[in-house]
Amino acid sequence: MRGHARRTTTVLTAACALLATAAAGCSGPRAGSSDATLTVSTTTAIVADLVEQVGGDRVDVTSVVPRNGDPHSYEPSPGDAAKVVKADVVFGNGLLLEEPGIMKMVHNNAPKSAPKIEIAEKLEQYGGTVMKLEEDLGLDVLWLGWAVEGEVAGDGSQVRTTATKVEGPGDLRVYLTDTLGRPQVYVDSADGLDAKDSFALPPEAHTHVNWAFSESGTYRLTVQGRTETLDGKTEDIGSGTFTFRVGDATARPTGASLLDAGHADLTLNAETGKVYVRADDEKSGARTRLAADGVVLNVPDRAKESVPKEEAYGFLGEPGADLWVLPQAVVGKHVHGDLDPHAWEDVANTQAYVRRIEAELIKADPAGKATYEKNAESYLKTLGELDAEVAKKLATIPERNRKLITTHDAFGYLAKAYGMEVAGFVVPVPNREPSAAQIEELGTTIREKRVPSVFLEPNLAARSDVLRRVAQDQGVGVCTIYGDSFDENADGYVSMMRHNANELAKCLGEEAR
Repeated sequence: MRGHARRTTTVLTAACALLATAAAGCSGPRAGSSDATLTVSTTTAIVADLVEQVGGDRVDVTSVVPRNGDPHSYEPSPGDAAKVVKADVVFGNGLLLEEPGIMKMVHNNAPKSAPKIEIAEKLEQYGGTVMKLEEDLGLDVLWLGWAVEGEVAGDGSQVRTTATKVEGPGDLRVYLTDTLGRPQVYVDSADGLDAKDSFALPPEAHTHVNWAFSESGTYRLTVQGRTETLDGKTEDIGSGTFTFRVGDATARPTGASLLDAGHADLTLNAETGKVYVRADDEKSGARTRLAADGVVLNVPDRAKESVPKEEAYGFLGEPGADLWVLPQAVVGKHVHGDLDPHAWEDVANTQAYVRRIEAELIKADPAGKATYEKNAESYLKTLGELDAEVAKKLATIPERNRKLITTHDAFGYLAKAYGMEVAGFVVPVPNREPSAAQIEELGTTIREKRVPSVFLEPNLAARSDVLRRVAQDQGVGVCTIYGDSFDENADGYVSMMRHNANELAKCLGEEAR
């Protein structure tokens, strides 16, 4: 029977070395019949598989993200744009699952007449459920990102935030580390500020970044917001100044509260033009919005690091030089909103995906109505049987072992639907070697939770090194689970979920240890 999960989410914040990525294949989902009525482009292989099940021979389906790619970080190629140009319909997951560059490419290249459906955005209308994304990264310093609130009119619109002024004793740099361990610099005050010292986000989005300061002292960063539409229109919408206290010996500015830990975002509201700090209360989870001039962001000496020796990080200064860093916490591009986009990990939600796909295909191709209805009915029956199979298999796991420790937070829906507990997920901190204390904490969590096994995602192999090594040190199993992609061992949604259920039952079962 379908269960109710407990979600404690003690996140295993583990440092990791610079990453090497697993090679991603370039093959997409199988193409439909050459006699297909509709040409369909999807953003992910999972969505492509569902469209194929409903569309059958009447649709020819391709996916932008390859079968073993990561939709959170995949960068589309000219070949991907060529696929989208021919599309009669485009399906995406939505809820900011896809890397923003994917959605921008879709809006720039798909025919204006082609419907662009983000399936999960209206999942509840088709019998599904969505839930909030919970992130508790457990860093011992402030986790500071960038965010945009408020809507912007127009498909594919985005909000650009530009650093216009930095005051302080040293240099301020904002950058992101990708899954190959390479930095992408957004702001660098060392060479002066211009229009390049900026980044763009879609509305209602958030991203993780690193903040680096070369000297201790007080810094003031002024930013300007601007909306951008695909037709080239721009509009300035607001500006503000944020204050940072760097180093324990730095005097605390008077008249403002000090923000020292937890999760916060420097936020630009695209509708009101206001700039503020959006902070999440560590205990209650409640979200507050603090005026930029009423809060000081603390970067203490415990955030003090050394400039990495790797050449790619030369922009930060001489190797070994002091550097105060608020880390981005999650390696790679990680733009998301407040709702968890991984809804398909609950099979009942995937039935809602299918109902939405059926409805949209009928709109695009009314002559195929009977085919789409017949295919959808058959596949919905298959999914109903799969849902019962997954629930039955996971029910065999002893209560004490129903704990998930994975490489990223993609399994909240699975846990809620089938009576599991998300006990933790690895969050590699970029540009740091694992400290003895952090590795010990990771091992302690595994011991205290008494988990028989941890779970790695094949397409996130580059993130998995720390979890794999600590699990082996603790003598627990290392098993495989699929979140966002397929491979040769799980080449469709049904086989993916069947694998997940079997692997969880085997690796967390009575005899797992």
